[in-house]
Amino acid sequence: MNKDDDENVEKIKKKMVEDIMSKNEENYPDGPIKVNDDDFQETIEKYPLVLVDFWADWCGPCKMMEPVLEDLAQEYQGEIVIAKMNVDNNRKVPNQFGVSSIPTMVLFKDGESVERMVGALQKEQLKQKFEENMS
Repeated sequence: MNKDDDENVEKIKKKMVEDIMSKNEENYPDGPIKVNDDDFQETIEKYPLVLVDFWADWCGPCKMMEPVLEDLAQEYQGEIVIAKMNVDNNRKVPNQFGVSSIPTMVLFKDGESVERMVGALQKEQLKQKFEENMS
C-alpha cells in the first residue's frame, strides 16, 4: 500500500467510528415523544430506558414539569427517551399502572417498571434516578 492508500484507510476507519458513535443519538428522539395506549408497550420495549410522564392539560404541576422534561430529553439523548401520555386521552395504561395522581412518572428499564415518582420533581432528582438505572 502506498501513502494515499494508508490515508484512505484511516479516513474510512475514522468515518466508521463516527457512524457508530452517532448511531445511538440518531435512533433516539431529541425531545419528549407522545405515546398512547396503543404504542406504549412497543415504546418501552424499543429503548433500554424510558421515562413515561403521565399528565393532563389541566394539571398545573404537569405544566411545570414540561421544560424540565424537555431539557432532560436533550441532555440524555441517546441514553433515555422521555415519553408523555395524556391520561385524559388514554385510560388503559394509566389504569394498568395505578396512576391516580398526576404528574406520575414511571421509569422503565428494558420494558420493566423500575422507578415511580409522583408530583413535580426537580431536575436533579430525575437525573439521580436516571444515573442509578443507566448501568
